[in-house]
Amino acid sequence: MHDLRRRSGATGTPRRMRGFAAVRLATPLAVAALTVLVTALTTTLDAFKLPVAARLAIVGGGSVLAGLIALVSQRGVRHFTPQGAPRSDGVAAPAQLPPVIAHFTGRADYLARLHHVFTEEDKRSEEWSGSLVVSVHGPGGVGKSALVTRFAHEVAGHYPDGQLYCDLRGSGDVRVRMEDVLTGFLLALGVRLTTDPGGLPDLQKLWWTWLKGRRVLIFLDNARHADQVQAVVPPEAGCAVLVTSRQPLYLRNTLDVRLQEFTELQAVELLARLAGDERVAEDDRSAVRIAELCDRLPLAVSICGGRLAARRTWSLEEMADRLGDERRRRLDELETDDQIDKSVRATLWLSYEDCTDLQRRLLRSFALLSVPDLPGWAAGSLLGTSKPDGGDQLEALVDAQLMEYSGKDPTDTGRYRLHDLVRLYARERADREDTDEQRRATVDRILAGYRRRAELAAAVRWPQDWRRHARRGEQDSGEIAPEPWFYAEHLTLLACVEQAASLEMWEEAWRVGRAFCSLSHSMRLFWQEWHAVAETTLRAASRLEDPRSIGIALMERAAASGGLGKGDLARRSAEEALAVFEELREPWWAARAERTVGVTLRDAGNLDEAQRHLLAAIGGFAAVGDRWWHARTQRNLAELRLAQGRHQEARALLDEALGVFESDGNRYSEAQTLRVLGEVSAAEAADLRARGDILAGDAGYNRAAQVLERAAEMFRLRHEQWEEARCLRAAGEVGDPKNGLRELTFVRRAMGTLEGLGDSWGVARTELSEGRALNRLGRVDEAVTALGHAAAVFHELGDRWLQARCLRTLAEILADAGRPAEARGPAEEGLRIYRSLGNEVGETRARNMLARVLGSEQS
Repeated sequence: MHDLRRRSGATGTPRRMRGFAAVRLATPLAVAALTVLVTALTTTLDAFKLPVAARLAIVGGGSVLAGLIALVSQRGVRHFTPQGAPRSDGVAAPAQLPPVIAHFTGRADYLARLHHVFTEEDKRSEEWSGSLVVSVHGPGGVGKSALVTRFAHEVAGHYPDGQLYCDLRGSGDVRVRMEDVLTGFLLALGVRLTTDPGGLPDLQKLWWTWLKGRRVLIFLDNARHADQVQAVVPPEAGCAVLVTSRQPLYLRNTLDVRLQEFTELQAVELLARLAGDERVAEDDRSAVRIAELCDRLPLAVSICGGRLAARRTWSLEEMADRLGDERRRRLDELETDDQIDKSVRATLWLSYEDCTDLQRRLLRSFALLSVPDLPGWAAGSLLGTSKPDGGDQLEALVDAQLMEYSGKDPTDTGRYRLHDLVRLYARERADREDTDEQRRATVDRILAGYRRRAELAAAVRWPQDWRRHARRGEQDSGEIAPEPWFYAEHLTLLACVEQAASLEMWEEAWRVGRAFCSLSHSMRLFWQEWHAVAETTLRAASRLEDPRSIGIALMERAAASGGLGKGDLARRSAEEALAVFEELREPWWAARAERTVGVTLRDAGNLDEAQRHLLAAIGGFAAVGDRWWHARTQRNLAELRLAQGRHQEARALLDEALGVFESDGNRYSEAQTLRVLGEVSAAEAADLRARGDILAGDAGYNRAAQVLERAAEMFRLRHEQWEEARCLRAAGEVGDPKNGLRELTFVRRAMGTLEGLGDSWGVARTELSEGRALNRLGRVDEAVTALGHAAAVFHELGDRWLQARCLRTLAEILADAGRPAEARGPAEEGLRIYRSLGNEVGETRARNMLARVLGSEQS
């Protein structure tokens, strides 16, 4: 059986079909003609009801026709692009297609139809420029996924920018959010979503932007409704979308195919591939009977073939008798459930009955989990055995066709899944055979395994968030690489948190949830999911009635809320956490809460209150001896000092923080600090020029530009696009009168990066910088347009402080241009916002600006 499983879709042709490689040189026209011929021949043979052995002799037996059938089934394989092949931009193209099943059989006519549609794509594109969409629908177990997977591999070479895959779980009990699908696809294409891209419409715009000019193949498996597919379909030609579903989706596409059950000959051929050609040829009557009892469904036939391969002493007649034993099927007591086709249920029962107790328990355990798939190590955790022992049982289930190997994830770990019908059957068996305590213990074991790994990954990624590494749990090998591991497992982690909460397993819900939040925070990923998990984590901590856990969960909610622009909720959450930690006398956590409160107040423009909390946090970190958090909070205070115009104090704070990061070798924090230092240097240079010291001011501008470009380069080398864009924007705000065009170029480079990341807030913030840069070049009307648009976006996003800053800047530019009447409205609106925020510094500047405008109007 292991030898059978090693066959690939392209090399697993039966012996009777070998020796015809030369036939592969046939032209597409010949292939199309052969498809018609093969289909007609199969239909004719079925009509004459010839014995299977005779039909196999006609269609196989070393005949040339067999080689042609193999050609039709395999055409296009030579164009396949190896997985992970680099694109023209040097980034590895995603190659997410699941593997072709080793025993793929038949379907030559369907493959030819699909190829015909794809060869006609160029002609079609002259009439309609949309992406190609092909859907294949049919009942469960008919082989939709196997067919489309095979075809996707055959045409993958025509889509050099990547092949993307997602199982939408349309027939399962766990729905997949299309926001998660698009986020996963964007990450696979190399997009760093370091800010919240917004809801589904915003994600779609970002998705379309990144696919422009690219050729990507997208495979959506098990879709439930058309809206899921429409959310992903690119509006331009060049890409293709393959879809499978139980029901027709009535998409506006090029081809909608209903996949029929196997013909009798195809079903027997599949059985022969798995059980052995000789056994089938010796008892073709029983082979036909098995095929008919399986309703010629590929899933049912595969399961029977897998059991026959594993039981060489069984005859086909014995298998057919067992399969047709109505008494045995009735004893199953499950036929009243119409969700599983009776033929599949019967074959599942036979295979399940033939498994060992350990294999049955593993199958039932897998079915209890609300996850899309699981890595290989999970088998040992589910059984409470070693990883090798669990792996052996898992492979036995794969051999029996009860488990599917779904390929390798970004960590190069093999993953496994259950067909929906197998999952449903196994879950029914678990409900009947296992007690509530046993089922709960099974879920607890897998949650414990994921909790250990999630905590380890979070601690490796951001040790400063955990103060020390999490307890090292069971590992595959070496240390977990947090980034690829989180990409591969985030959907499973989400399901784990939800399932733990639904079962009121609050300790695991809190711990897995906390690790998920920490990973999301450190990587700035999965924003909506991060916020949802933070809420669940807080609920779990509350149910545990553990004040410390509640405080930490409040901090996670504060971080997620702040990233989503919910500043008030972020501040309130941090303030509640601060009260908890002060009562518990937890000085380190209290200092962290103080810092978070201070940052949220600073971002809202309340500089005086923010200063008080940041100073308290710096003192708290100094008291407990935490150098890294002390230095990071000094940088936060330096940014506040910059806003206050206290440049020397800001520089002193930054110099001290920079020394800590440099000595610790923390390049990321060092680059962040250099960015703020460059901004301070630019502000100092502007002050020098304003006092008439032109030479010193010009030297200061040069230093600022050099520091900012160095920081941007450090982030570029780390592939931190968002941070690089912040540095470029800061370089464009230096204000050097001798380098206006160069600074505008920096700003627009930052703008392009942030647009590509879907960061609407960052784009608006960069438009503020663009307006200033344009004004310095004397392009006033363009500056007014940019600032007006930025103010409108900040109003929509609810960022009133930056809205007021845009309005004040707009008023200044209009007043300097001699247009006081136009400046009055923005000046008054900016002053009103600053007053409502309690921002004294901003209010003073806005009042002075308005007085200047009014004075100009009167004169």
